[in-house]
Amino acid sequence: MTTRTGSRPRPAIGGGGAARLLRPVLDGMFGGAPPIRLRAWDGSQTGPAGAPAIVLRSPDALRRLLHRPGELGLARAYVTGELDVEGDLTDALRRVWAPGRRGGRRSPATLLAAARALLVLGAAGSPPPAPPTEVRLTGRLHTRARDRAAIAHHYDLSNDFYALVLDPRMVYSCAYWERPDMDLEQAQRAKLDLVCHKLGLRPGMRLLDLGCGWGALAVHAAREYGAHVTGITLSRQQADLARERAAGLPIEIRLQHYRDIGDGDFDAAASIEMGEHVGRRNYPAFAAALHRLVRPRGRVLVQQMSRGARAPGGGAFIERYIAPDMHMRPVGDTVAILEDAGLEVADVHGLREHYVRTVREWQKTFEARLEEIVALVGEETARVWRLYLAGGGLAFEQGRMGVDQILTVRPDAGGRSGLPSARADLGSIAADPAGRL
Repeated sequence: MTTRTGSRPRPAIGGGGAARLLRPVLDGMFGGAPPIRLRAWDGSQTGPAGAPAIVLRSPDALRRLLHRPGELGLARAYVTGELDVEGDLTDALRRVWAPGRRGGRRSPATLLAAARALLVLGAAGSPPPAPPTEVRLTGRLHTRARDRAAIAHHYDLSNDFYALVLDPRMVYSCAYWERPDMDLEQAQRAKLDLVCHKLGLRPGMRLLDLGCGWGALAVHAAREYGAHVTGITLSRQQADLARERAAGLPIEIRLQHYRDIGDGDFDAAASIEMGEHVGRRNYPAFAAALHRLVRPRGRVLVQQMSRGARAPGGGAFIERYIAPDMHMRPVGDTVAILEDAGLEVADVHGLREHYVRTVREWQKTFEARLEEIVALVGEETARVWRLYLAGGGLAFEQGRMGVDQILTVRPDAGGRSGLPSARADLGSIAADPAGRL
């Protein structure tokens, strides 16, 4: 990719160049020799040979880091091209964010060295404006209008874009590598089968697919299991393509907010990586809606990403560039909210390592089709996604994020779940004295 740099005049630097001035800052941040190489705009370098190189193409990169130290400043510098990485981006991030590394601590000596370097290098002063790709939502958090805008920012980027990156079904969620020799398309089909199996789908059953995406689960459940599916999404582009794919099948695709679903009595409901967009305050109401929308003994499967108690939310980069207003919490907290809504938790299935492989497959496809992607969405958006895939995959790899399938059921008035007694028979339906599915 090409890059752009700032237009400010670059100051003259003494022997050793910018890298020499920045080396004490790196040593202080990492508690010793840095794990990455650094090359500055003047050609000076420091750090271990053979390591991925962080390339500062402009003092503007330092100016961004000065005003927004940490994840957001790094992201802004990277997506504008003021900062680049030579070598494997994931490896560079892995070295910087290795568990137990001191990166990010700032002793008085480190701060003094940083202040001196910034002054000499001309990086003091006001930061450059935020990149155009950074989202700017308005209005109160999680109103219907703001939710639509947040979803449009991410999912209405372009159906053609997602078709380039994802598998042929365009499944944009964690795959299930039932066998290690599967390719991504097979692993995504296995995930769809796993969801349908856990929900116990049979011909004629009514399935509600909340956050239906481009219709992969809806089409699979209708075609392979005979279900009658209602899918909802806030993305107009998703809805249009999902309706095309659902033609001739018992599927209704609605452009609708989950709060506005008026009907209910569904036999099963699935929320596949949609609950992250609901928000912290609204999640109890979302869980109550899941309980209300299914019949007694109806099953609800929630596949959802999680973050640890020390880092809830979505993260500065994701919230500004990828999925604004996203909120993730520890999986135990989500389980508790679902239980408080009256749903009985039957099974929690961790899939974190499956997401590592899923994202790596998306990355390989992304890099192979990079020229097409840049031509379609522009260079800055392509850089946003390159950073998103590298950072997201690493977060799952290091256990800073997880993903789980949580199977719940709404018990009937007598407290019966209708679940089979044997876990291996989860996909079956227990005998119902009332003779109802």
